[in-house]
Amino acid sequence: MLLVAVGLAGCGQSEEPAVEAVSKASLDDFELVDRSVYFGNPERTQGRISSDGKMMSFIAPLDGVLNLWVAPLGDFDAAKPLTNDKLRGIGGHQWALNGKNVLYVRDTGGNEDFHIYSVDLDGGEAIDLTPYENIRGTFVGSSHRHPDEYLIGINNRDPQWHDVWRVNVTTGEKTLVEEHNRFGQLVADLDLNIRLATAPTPDGGTQVFKKTDEGDWQEIFKIEPEDALTSGPLGFTEDNEHFLMLDSSGRDKTALLRVNINTDEREILAEGDVADISQILADPVTNEPLAYSVEHKKREWTAMADSVAGDLDRLRALNGSVSVLSQTRDNSLWMVASDGSTEPLTYYSYDRAAGELTKLFAARPEVNALPLNVMHPLSIQSRDGLELVSYLTLPPHVDPDGDGRPDEAVPMVLVVHGGPWARDSYGYSSWSQWLSNRGFAVMNVNYRGSTGFGKGFLNAGNREWAAAMHDDLIDAVDWAVEEGIAQRDKVAIAGGSYGGYATLVGLTFTPDTFACGVDIVGPSNLVTLIQSIPPYWKPFLDTFTLRVGDISTEEGQKFLRSRSPLYKADQISKPLLIGQGANDPRVKQPEADQIVAAMEENQLPVTYVLYPDEGHGFARPENRESFYAIMETFLADCLDGRSQPMEGAFEGSSTMVPSGAEFVTGLVEAMEGFEPVIKK
Repeated sequence: MLLVAVGLAGCGQSEEPAVEAVSKASLDDFELVDRSVYFGNPERTQGRISSDGKMMSFIAPLDGVLNLWVAPLGDFDAAKPLTNDKLRGIGGHQWALNGKNVLYVRDTGGNEDFHIYSVDLDGGEAIDLTPYENIRGTFVGSSHRHPDEYLIGINNRDPQWHDVWRVNVTTGEKTLVEEHNRFGQLVADLDLNIRLATAPTPDGGTQVFKKTDEGDWQEIFKIEPEDALTSGPLGFTEDNEHFLMLDSSGRDKTALLRVNINTDEREILAEGDVADISQILADPVTNEPLAYSVEHKKREWTAMADSVAGDLDRLRALNGSVSVLSQTRDNSLWMVASDGSTEPLTYYSYDRAAGELTKLFAARPEVNALPLNVMHPLSIQSRDGLELVSYLTLPPHVDPDGDGRPDEAVPMVLVVHGGPWARDSYGYSSWSQWLSNRGFAVMNVNYRGSTGFGKGFLNAGNREWAAAMHDDLIDAVDWAVEEGIAQRDKVAIAGGSYGGYATLVGLTFTPDTFACGVDIVGPSNLVTLIQSIPPYWKPFLDTFTLRVGDISTEEGQKFLRSRSPLYKADQISKPLLIGQGANDPRVKQPEADQIVAAMEENQLPVTYVLYPDEGHGFARPENRESFYAIMETFLADCLDGRSQPMEGAFEGSSTMVPSGAEFVTGLVEAMEGFEPVIKK
């Protein structure tokens, strides 16, 4: 903020007291940050530590593609790549407990047919531990008692069911240990014996079974439908007679229990009060819980063992949400990540004996160097009295004192999280920083049905798609307008997955509320969405029946159609941008195709961007950056914000615009002569 003295005494003017006038800052006073800083590849991410503490691993670019790297702990000069993927890159990884192999997962073109690979530290040929076509591998169990072996679920026999194999990660040799046609989850003890299993029930609940000495399955208890998404077994402790579970039965917020598998005797170890227990820190060998966290507006850790109380005190000095990502076998060394709204994701090693934190790397050092905008946690009340934990990020020119209230109302983007059984959290958000840098307030709302706030809040979303769940979003918009944060006629809605659905609902069910919308991989028709779910989701169809609607009856389908934006497409009166991955297994391409066709039939403006090598979201940085180039220009047109030119934004991407390029300023010209680059 600039202060300019304007008193001119002694120059023939009346001798009025000198005053100071405030020259308001404008958005142009602040740097327009390049999109690639927010959405390009991170410099490094996913820091992990080996079980002996000598080595670290991370994901980092190799020739522009994310690959797996290892190095002696803290010695980046000695880092070497273990993989050489040239297509989509490596999505996730972990150390094998033997400290000699690293495991990673990869799919093809976003189809979510994830294979699990093992590679040794010499960087030899990776072993596919799941060597079958059209399958999805899952991790089931591991134990320091058997550091070379993992239990892995593979659905090669029947795509609905994951049989369990015991796999040697050094050789790839495997043995079938559990074949089944009924269980959604299987839990092994620390000797890698399958001991527990869960199966969904027709009413949306969950049955929990134990394996008898004879090898049969015996039900030990049922989790009622209202507790099914907030309760379930976690894993066994050292004696192999007790297992840990989260449980919300008889209470609203989840508790951590120790359960005797033989007697069903239960001991409450910890309980959330303002929010559910969200993370547990356990001893890496015994699996005994050491600490837990709850997350209301921010994550808070509580020690359960005196041995870690001092450690948590030291970690609280980090200015962000803290997670312990990996531990050595003797638990002397931790890999820790801290993520704050203005201090983005940073990785540390923590020596418990010395009490020392050593910074290893920031995921995006270019972002860390920027003057970032503060994310403000909020509590907004819904029309029927529920607390909606939300987060507000303001552009820098209207909030110079950082109090979370702008000097004047600004355009706003309501960003709706996916799931819907997930939540928004405090911390660095690339969208919040990017959009606020472009001149928009950004609002994230945990609407009913979001997880982490107790089962009452979660279950309040049952069959409330396009109803009370959407009312919560409208209540947040109304609050922002009444508080002088948002301009009533300049509010956009945007999101992915359920957030994309919410965008379509916003433009169809409440067509006068939003100035425009951005739908990324969102369903338009709940009937076709449920009919086309992946086969490995079919065992959980009863959960959809309870929480979304019943597709098995004509009355149920009628209800689902009544909550589907497709059937109200003629109500759309504001511009819409749609982004879709052609290989999306959850929200398939016809969900986008059909809403686009309906809008074109009604001669309504819609811009449709399709990526032939993407799935449920955009993994390749070239595709992310290209879509966000279109999106920010679209929002600038709609809300009078600023945007970075699109020239060069599509280089290396697979961008296709089947419809409506003419509705985004400069898009037709920017794509002239462009040829998509497709990588799977």
